[in-house]
Amino acid sequence: MTRLDRRDFGIALAAMTVVVLSSNILVQYPFHAWGLQDYFTWGAFTYPFSFLVTELANRRFGPKGARRVVYVGFAFAVGLSVILATPRIAIASGSAFLTAQLLDISIFSRLRNRAWWLPPFASSTISAAVDTIIFFSVAFYCGPIPGTTQTIDGLLAHAGIASECFALPWVTLAIADYGVKLALSVFSILPYGLVLKLMRPALMQRSAA
Repeated sequence: MTRLDRRDFGIALAAMTVVVLSSNILVQYPFHAWGLQDYFTWGAFTYPFSFLVTELANRRFGPKGARRVVYVGFAFAVGLSVILATPRIAIASGSAFLTAQLLDISIFSRLRNRAWWLPPFASSTISAAVDTIIFFSVAFYCGPIPGTTQTIDGLLAHAGIASECFALPWVTLAIADYGVKLALSVFSILPYGLVLKLMRPALMQRSAA
């Protein structure tokens, strides 16, 4: 890995850690402006940018390098979330993050030679849906796990992990959250294109090597 590669990898890793950690903290706080507290948390407006980081890393380093960013960013962000958020939020975030981001990388890689805007839009749209379902059901569902009488909090308690279910309308929040992710997927096409344009000299140099 060249010095330029190490620099860009460090930038991608730092960006991923900041986005995921801040989102895990902000998702605990409803967005009260304009009476939207039953529909949004503050985390809805920050987490979608994790897909932008992954897609730029995929374009810059390829799928293998993008997975490294996801794995290392996962370790940093989830580890810090246990301290700065809650264990349940950290577990929900980690499960959703790894599943969705690896799916994002797979879809992006299959489409990488199509029109420049299609890979990020398609991969983030599909993987964001998976991320939303996993995160909100694990983080905020308070009822029994289907087919059992056990709750998520109960399972965590058996594992020695203190947990408390937040009394939030998680289904409504999940639907609204996905709507924000879709909107930001469209919005992020422009910054993706601008950064991609700046990256092209390094990409061309890498291809020629």
